[in-house]
Amino acid sequence: MPVIDMSTLKPVGEFGSKAWGEGCSECAIKILEAANLPSDINWAFTEDYTHPPARLMTGGRTRAGYYIMVKNGVVSAGDGVPDESLALPGFHGQVPWAAICNQSAALYGREGQKQRSVDQGLLFTAIGEYVGRSNPFNFPINAAGKPSLMLDPVGPWPKEVGAALGEGGEEGNGLHNIAATLQMDSPEFADLPITDLRVPIFAEMTDQQKADFVKLCGIKI
Repeated sequence: MPVIDMSTLKPVGEFGSKAWGEGCSECAIKILEAANLPSDINWAFTEDYTHPPARLMTGGRTRAGYYIMVKNGVVSAGDGVPDESLALPGFHGQVPWAAICNQSAALYGREGQKQRSVDQGLLFTAIGEYVGRSNPFNFPINAAGKPSLMLDPVGPWPKEVGAALGEGGEEGNGLHNIAATLQMDSPEFADLPITDLRVPIFAEMTDQQKADFVKLCGIKI
């Protein structure tokens, strides 16, 4: 049975906000501590959301994002993207806040994740065509020679970590759905055309919406 009771959760903050990141982190710690992880696991999860709205950066915050770290089997997590977590192999994502904000509040399982990836790929491609660049977000080039939002050092999800954080995902639980449930809507997306999984549809935006959205992603034309 999943550790987190979804019925007890409610939105606590916008995507990338301190309150939201701390809420995600608290749940992740509970889940992973209950999993009794092996002491030899050294792995981290970080998400760094660049170009966040100024309202999310009050109180001296320097980065919008959160981390989960397992070092010698000991779990920690919290707001921010500390260097110690970035030094460990794992899942390290760095992407403009606006590019993934709205769709991160969609609830889904494996099939939904696949569809979100498809919808998001169309969004990224359309933005690239709009600005006339194949890598509009200036993602780093990975070992395969392709732009990637994943930063080195990349490391596979330890099976024990993946199983714990993904438990109940097909029934509406799991870390993604927990984070989505804790997320409040952001006003920038209120009037934008979106897919069923809340991904902005760039092709259906007005000219002004396209210009505003590209700017929101931190892209200079």
